[in-house]
Amino acid sequence: MDKNLKENKMGVMPVGKLMINMSLPMVISMLIQALYNVVDSIFVARIEGQTSAAGVNNALTAVGLAFPVQLLMLSVAIGTAVGMNSLMSRRLGEKRFEEANAAASNGLFLEFVSALVFLVLGLTVIGPFFRLFQVDDKLYPLCVSYLRICMVFGLGLFIHLGFDRILQSMGKTTLSMAAQTAGALTNILFDPILIFGWFGLPKLGVAGAAIATVMGQWVSMVIAMLLVVRGQHEVKVSFRGFRPSGRSIKEIYRVGAPSIVMQGIGSIMNSGMNFVLSNFLTDGMGVAIMNIYYKMQSIIFMPMFGITNASMSILAYNFGARNYQRLTAVWRKTLAACVIIMTLGFLCFQIFPRAIVSVFDTEGVLSAAGIKAFRTISIHFPIAAVCITIGTLFQATGRGFYSMIVSLMRQLVVLLPAAAILALVTRNLDAVWWAFLIAECTSLAVSLICLRRLQRNELASIRPQ
Repeated sequence: MDKNLKENKMGVMPVGKLMINMSLPMVISMLIQALYNVVDSIFVARIEGQTSAAGVNNALTAVGLAFPVQLLMLSVAIGTAVGMNSLMSRRLGEKRFEEANAAASNGLFLEFVSALVFLVLGLTVIGPFFRLFQVDDKLYPLCVSYLRICMVFGLGLFIHLGFDRILQSMGKTTLSMAAQTAGALTNILFDPILIFGWFGLPKLGVAGAAIATVMGQWVSMVIAMLLVVRGQHEVKVSFRGFRPSGRSIKEIYRVGAPSIVMQGIGSIMNSGMNFVLSNFLTDGMGVAIMNIYYKMQSIIFMPMFGITNASMSILAYNFGARNYQRLTAVWRKTLAACVIIMTLGFLCFQIFPRAIVSVFDTEGVLSAAGIKAFRTISIHFPIAAVCITIGTLFQATGRGFYSMIVSLMRQLVVLLPAAAILALVTRNLDAVWWAFLIAECTSLAVSLICLRRLQRNELASIRPQ
């Protein structure tokens, strides 16, 4: 092993320069990712002939009802990749390169198995799932066709994220950005072509949006795979004579399983909010507003996730290398950057909510309620920045369980009950959105308690005496 491979930039480059070097490509790729999710909904909102009795676009509602399951797929894919990333970065920091290779191969194997599970579920259970939301006969086939395509052909999502995190674990975030950007541009290009039937192709509606989505995922997968397999990197992926390693899988899921649960909780929360909004407040407007909110808030959250994804690799590497000074310097800079981004996002949602909602509101029925929702929910943005940055430190140090506890408190123990109570007591859609602030304040309190435990235990073990 030559010196260039042993001296990874995550251990030697000045912290400020390193953060910019690794975070900027991730922020750009995450913004592009968020953009194509928004563009997807903008095109879907313009499908004609799909308006419900309340004046809400059924195609947009269908995508909103499908979103929790897509989020669950993403949770499993990202959670497994996070566990793989954390393990590889720590092993690279410890100069244990063979174990880093084993982590990569076993992580990709787990991603493949996960994709097969969702393929089976996509062929069997999504019909009964949508019946839980009292969808009518016009909305039901839109929901099923959109989600079935995304689940059956979801392999691209899983394998892409596996190879993407291999690149991130080595600090190769520019290559990661290239793969994600290519997939996002593919999706954006084919969305209108397939939805509206341009250039002589059939008009596929929401099914076209789903096909464009999986096309983008597969393009990203192929490019990320080629970048890893054909490049000269510290981590080598090989399946020649491969046998799953129980030790590697256990280590991957020690961080990955809590991350899957943590992000999967978001899927349950989203489904639960859709249930509350569709059963307790029955005009269908709440589900549509939730869908618009989650697509638009991703433009704010994704840059923050780009920074935290990059910083997690750096934090894990330096935790493995037992470099307490670099670890704390990176974490503080990450916290400052995330708080600034989320404060700017809060200001945008307070000042420009009408302009944001009107992009999706082709029928003119969502704007008033949407403006109130955006202004109320966005109050929790700066608090969320602190909680997410603390959670990144938990994952980087191998203590993803703490992140899971925080997410459970935020999204299941507090958010859903608070939303249901507010809906039942007030029967007012505007009141429901205050549940987000209530939940985030609880999350902050629990995060600080867990952070104190981490400082007394894991971080104390590497702190210079």
